[in-house]
Amino acid sequence: MTRMLTSAFLGLALMAGTAAPALAAPCKDAKGKFIKCPPKPVAKKAPCKDAKGRFAKCK
Repeated sequence: MTRMLTSAFLGLALMAGTAAPALAAPCKDAKGKFIKCPPKPVAKKAPCKDAKGRFAKCK
């Protein structure tokens, strides 16, 4: 029983250890080389308001 638990634990540890580097740098260029990922787009802000707190057109 102990042997079975030990082998199961080692199997999970090996699987977890190999997944981490793949998730570390998912961005690649056209040639397949790893590159720095571009920044994520910023979410759109709430509607624009003027100095008095009324809604205004966003610039």
